[in-house]
Amino acid sequence: MTEIGGRVAVVTGGAAGIGRALAGLLRDEGASVVIADHRAGPLRAAAAELGVEAIETDVTSEASVAALAAEVVARHHRVDLVVNNAGIGMIRPIAAMTTEDWRRILDVDLWGVIHGVAAFLPLLEANPDGGHLVNVGSMSSFVCDIGLGAYTVAKHGVRALTETLALELARRGSAVRVTLAVPGSVHTGFGRDQGDAENGHVDRFDGVAAHFRVLEPTEAAHLILRAIRDDELYAITHPEWLPLVEASFAAVRAAFER
Repeated sequence: MTEIGGRVAVVTGGAAGIGRALAGLLRDEGASVVIADHRAGPLRAAAAELGVEAIETDVTSEASVAALAAEVVARHHRVDLVVNNAGIGMIRPIAAMTTEDWRRILDVDLWGVIHGVAAFLPLLEANPDGGHLVNVGSMSSFVCDIGLGAYTVAKHGVRALTETLALELARRGSAVRVTLAVPGSVHTGFGRDQGDAENGHVDRFDGVAAHFRVLEPTEAAHLILRAIRDDELYAITHPEWLPLVEASFAAVRAAFER
């Protein structure tokens, strides 16, 4: 079980959406919270309203994320919980995607998580009390949907990274625990304005995700917080998506059997 009270927590993409909601819950649990975001204005506003610290960070930059980690340690002398949440979305058919579109999504949604793991994992492992690392994936980590090609590629990558890391940490008896957050449809403005919105899933388009209930960010954050506290590998927010996940696995199983 991961203790939250008295710990130092870092949340990227913390200016809005799930990140902001989770930062508020961690603060309520007694953690010292640092939120990071690349948008200076919204970041300062969120920090002031939540009563937490803020550090402007560009997760697409390895140096920027490393500087975030160094600053957190300089301020608090430790880090206990890291949530790699920052993400963007884009609703566009693969045939219409440009190379720049692909780079934009992968730089934030996949490389942002890779940078977070690289910068913070050594600090968590050096912590005598252990630590917890949360990578925010999506139902798109398990299910493909039209118009979400680049996003789905990134989120499948986040899943693979997280599951592999969990295996490696367990093999060497590490005190660091890992969680893959798997939010479904959440009110975050995902995909609007060519993907300038914060991390979440789609609430207005014609794919399968449009037919499922949409949670508020705080609802999703509560479920992620429970998974952190219980050291669960997966934080599922929408159990009703299970038939879609099972259908995908069934197609793979049928191919093996053939």
